[in-house]
Amino acid sequence: MTLKRFPHDEPLTRAACSLEGLSVGDALGDHYFVDSLSATIAPDLIAARMLPSPPWYYTDDTEMALSLFSTLHHYGTIDQDHLASSFARYYDASRGYGEAMHGLLRKIGEGQSWKDSAKHLFSGQGSFGNGAAMRVAPLGAYFADSLDLVVEQAKRSAEVTHTHPEGVAGAIAIAVAAAWAWRLRGTSENLTHTEFLDLVLPTLPESEVGTALRRARNLSSTTPIQEAISILGNGSAISAQDTVPFVLWCAGQHLQSYEEALWFTLSGLGDIDTNCAMVGGIIALSSKDPIPPAWLKAREVLPDWAFQK
Repeated sequence: MTLKRFPHDEPLTRAACSLEGLSVGDALGDHYFVDSLSATIAPDLIAARMLPSPPWYYTDDTEMALSLFSTLHHYGTIDQDHLASSFARYYDASRGYGEAMHGLLRKIGEGQSWKDSAKHLFSGQGSFGNGAAMRVAPLGAYFADSLDLVVEQAKRSAEVTHTHPEGVAGAIAIAVAAAWAWRLRGTSENLTHTEFLDLVLPTLPESEVGTALRRARNLSSTTPIQEAISILGNGSAISAQDTVPFVLWCAGQHLQSYEEALWFTLSGLGDIDTNCAMVGGIIALSSKDPIPPAWLKAREVLPDWAFQK
């Protein structure tokens, strides 16, 4: 699929660029997460850079990002009612949603209020899973001209499903990172991960996500990935707190190469499709190297509904 371009809407073209990166990362990562691959086999295949055979099917990460993109296309802002309705309308149980999202999206589809249903998850504390962060990079691209809007709109996008402050903080962090990736496009050759994370941190609310991101900021660029995982997590707990800091540490290592960033992130395993979706959605915006054409061709074709008004 050729990247969708919107000649009279640069923000939407930026968001489409991020969506491509997110969906390819998601679909590639899912093969190593789902297909097989025991913990002893997957690292060897990744280390050898053995790509799975196509087609690469995307997961709920991309499905929900498509709804977010469609909402921006229709409204130029996050209309929460439209976003919730789209999540429910295009909910596909085969895409690998988390257990809480299965229940939530079914309730919304049956006409229940997303506001009530989302805030009552997990005994009323709301979800702090990584689902709000996994889909949000295209939003950061769309609003990249204003960090204040990025933060506000990321929060609105998260609240539809993830009302816990940590879930919201994770979405803000990824969206702001995507915005900065676009702002740095072509100029980030020598930027370290520390410098990149220093751009993201000031926008975050006080949170465990922010605390862990400061730990990521203080890691060396030569820290072995398994040591970084022991400090940050790798998404195995499916929380924003143990996913977003690791993802942004990975992204900061390879801002100029989509392919290198994805292989590096893959080597961390964990919630591998979601990790790669987040990194892919960010690095597609900053990389001087395009997404490998063979990877785009291998990924399942994205549906037309997301790109139509």
